[in-house]
Amino acid sequence: MGNLEELIRDIPDFPKEGIIFKDITPLLIDPAGLKESVDKISEHYTNKKIDVVVGAEARGFIFGPPIAINLNAGFVPIRKPGKLPYTTESVSYDLEYGTDTVQIHNDAIKKGQNVLLIDDLLATGGTMAACCKLVEKLGGNVAGCGFLIELSFLNGKDLLKDYDLFSIIKYS
Repeated sequence: MGNLEELIRDIPDFPKEGIIFKDITPLLIDPAGLKESVDKISEHYTNKKIDVVVGAEARGFIFGPPIAINLNAGFVPIRKPGKLPYTTESVSYDLEYGTDTVQIHNDAIKKGQNVLLIDDLLATGGTMAACCKLVEKLGGNVAGCGFLIELSFLNGKDLLKDYDLFSIIKYS
């Protein structure tokens, strides 16, 4: 087991001035780092009897399927509007300037299923909170929310305080 933080690259002033973007590309390139990330999140939720892993667009699609395989669960994508071909449910949420929307197929989660939501990064929590609402709208039980990285100083966990949160790397 290595130090996963060493595989995260800081990109100053991206996507705009004053932001330090946490680039996970070096971690994704590194087979051991990628495997360790997937395994750590999987291990945390091994005893939760997860039925479905849901990945938030787009980087949740990278980590979600291998975690689903490790947990012997199915995988469901949550996407931006207009990207899913079947009937969908939607939830809109506030951004710093405006709103955004996420969607899921309306038959993707069965009532009572235990669902693990996955994304690469927890920042302000808005996207993941909307994803949790979508799962609950379909009758699923949010068993947890797993992340590679948490930007603790943005307090995203406050929006998700009712859920089991797990982050491998935390930046304060």
